[in-house]
Amino acid sequence: MNKHQLEGMKVAILVTDGFEQSEMTDPRKALEAAGAETKIVSPKNDRVRGSRHGDPADTFTVDIPLAQAAAHEFDALLLPGGVMSPDALRINEQAVVFVQDFVKAHKPIAAICHGPWTLIEAKGVEARTMTSWPSLRTDLKNAGAKWVDNDVVVDGNLVTSRGPKDLPAFDREMVRLFAYAHAHA
Repeated sequence: MNKHQLEGMKVAILVTDGFEQSEMTDPRKALEAAGAETKIVSPKNDRVRGSRHGDPADTFTVDIPLAQAAAHEFDALLLPGGVMSPDALRINEQAVVFVQDFVKAHKPIAAICHGPWTLIEAKGVEARTMTSWPSLRTDLKNAGAKWVDNDVVVDGNLVTSRGPKDLPAFDREMVRLFAYAHAHA
């Protein structure tokens, strides 16, 4: 991996309490190792708590409260999974609009595990080939996506993955996709 391929790229990581910690920290490390600047964006104003398979884990500083964030200030979006965070974000109107703005601008988006739930609400999955945590299969199909059971799927500007065991493939394809978009921006 070229440690400068994402230099100058700003990536929003949208989470609230209950995100699967490894699905935020591993991709964040991969992005930063490639030179990207990452910012945690959240409806919470100060700190968010991750989880490890549903159990409370570490807390992280919120870089930009969602109320002050704008998609046009970022080049790409990361949507970590876990159940609680994506479930809360998909019913948060500001979060849905934030994600929708990335979809409308055709910016690269990476979503893992339950992360695609927010993309469904943002009307970002129709006619897309995707993967996710298996329990989202019907939700994605009902929203017009083609769901496949692969470790990682890239469809245009969208990369999706099933869960923590697929992080190496997800991180690799996310960095590759973001680098391509960055080079052609």
